[in-house]
Amino acid sequence: MNTSFSPLDYAIFIGYALLILGVGLWVSRTKDGQEKSAEDYFLASKSLPWWAIGASLIAANISAEQFIGMSGSGFTLGLAIASYEWMAALTLLVVGKYFLPIFIEKGLYTIPEFVEKRYSTQLKTILAVFWIALYVFVNLASVLYLGSLALETIMGVPMVYGVMGLALFAAAYSLYGGLSAVSWTDVIQVVFLVMGGLVTTYLALDAVSGGAGMWAGMQSMMEVAPERFVMILEKGHPQYNNLPGIGVLVGGMWVANLYYWGFNQYIIQRTLAAKSLKEAQRGILFAAVLKLILPLVVVLPGIAAYVMINDPAVMAGLGDGASNNMPSLAEADKAYPWLLQFLPAGLKGLAFAALTAAIVSSLASMLNSTSTIFTMDIYKQYIRPDADDRTTVNMGRISATVALVIAAFMAPLLGGIDQAFQFIQEYTGVVSPGILAVFVMGLFWKKATNKGAIWGALSSIPVAMYFKVAPKGWSDSALFLDLPFLDQMGWTALLTMAIIAAVSWREGQGQEDAKAISLSGETFQTGRLYNVGAFAVMMVLVALYAMFWS
Repeated sequence: MNTSFSPLDYAIFIGYALLILGVGLWVSRTKDGQEKSAEDYFLASKSLPWWAIGASLIAANISAEQFIGMSGSGFTLGLAIASYEWMAALTLLVVGKYFLPIFIEKGLYTIPEFVEKRYSTQLKTILAVFWIALYVFVNLASVLYLGSLALETIMGVPMVYGVMGLALFAAAYSLYGGLSAVSWTDVIQVVFLVMGGLVTTYLALDAVSGGAGMWAGMQSMMEVAPERFVMILEKGHPQYNNLPGIGVLVGGMWVANLYYWGFNQYIIQRTLAAKSLKEAQRGILFAAVLKLILPLVVVLPGIAAYVMINDPAVMAGLGDGASNNMPSLAEADKAYPWLLQFLPAGLKGLAFAALTAAIVSSLASMLNSTSTIFTMDIYKQYIRPDADDRTTVNMGRISATVALVIAAFMAPLLGGIDQAFQFIQEYTGVVSPGILAVFVMGLFWKKATNKGAIWGALSSIPVAMYFKVAPKGWSDSALFLDLPFLDQMGWTALLTMAIIAAVSWREGQGQEDAKAISLSGETFQTGRLYNVGAFAVMMVLVALYAMFWS
């Protein structure tokens, strides 16, 4: 694709890269010749303020799978995919009120560490291995693939070189500096991410309207493609299996979001590094507010690309090169990169910097959390229990490097996947319902036992595969149900909880488990600012769903 990057575009992008590397290395420096402790490296010395936590949560979350993958889903099915963002805002409020107080009170480094405190070391190890494999083979690999796909589509950079470049960029500051470098650079990354994303959205909407402005473009899109502005899809819709109607609000979407925001190491690690519980909760609230506006950045451009391609008048106004690499519905993930070619000089560099910021910040976050889980839950548990801080930090860097190399080899193998965002959600959904069930039962049911949790975690995989694989070969059999994958996740979580409850009840004869968590009304008390902010976020969500319900 001929992007015609101007010297100004290159200057802006190079300036962004130097700024990130400079800040990351400056934050990473050792002070007064002191070695970094494990708390310094993995939890940023527990010094993060609320605004850094909120910004870092969004930077870790928004990556190529949103910019490229969610825009692709917006191109294919429309605004309905924004439920992943808007329902996440509500989920963050639940996590801040009901999960964070327990995690911070326990003084955790990792989420598997909670499993050890509540259940056993054996189960902690099982889940730690789950997470490491998921991060390396799904999350890291997919972010590298989608990021390099963007480089290839926009600038013609071969896939292999794109993977290598992104991996080295993320590694340059994150491996040495740990969570401090990741979190503080994330604050800058979010500025580029939001500003560049909003500029791309504005110019795309302006193009749709023929230069009449953003609001005219929005109105034009809603008139030309009203079916792309329906939040709740009816049964029979071609994309119903991806977003199954009302089930998005009351079903498996909750499983996906609670797992991701509440029990996902590379997300929750930022809140564990907060100065205090109050700072962590305010950071969560800030992230929820940002989540409300993110569909403007990652979904509307995809819808705009769909309208532009299907409107001959708009295409004629874009010039002769507009049809080059024009995405089809079968190539949805090319929609966002295709749009970037129409940005003017300077803004093209800013938008590309925003996309790169999203990719690199997520890579850095995943690397840091993968190394945290391996080092604290595997290495210090089984290999070197007596390792000092210097050895522990060095092992964190080594394990992150190994994870990055494996993911870089895996990334090109993901080629040919359409709607990558949906692919990632679907296959993460094989593991997440069982993990969510283990945590929810451990947090809020005192009679859950270690044996029940192990049985639940292990059985959740065949339960999930029963729903996912069996219908494809046995669609005519009454023994199997052909359900949308979000509904599959909901049923898998409920059945896993039932297994945990049954095994725990039989083992404990209805008695409370010795490691049960004591809860009181005071545990879940939140400040006035959090309560008012949470109420405001919920009111905005009600208005959005009422406006775009059908």
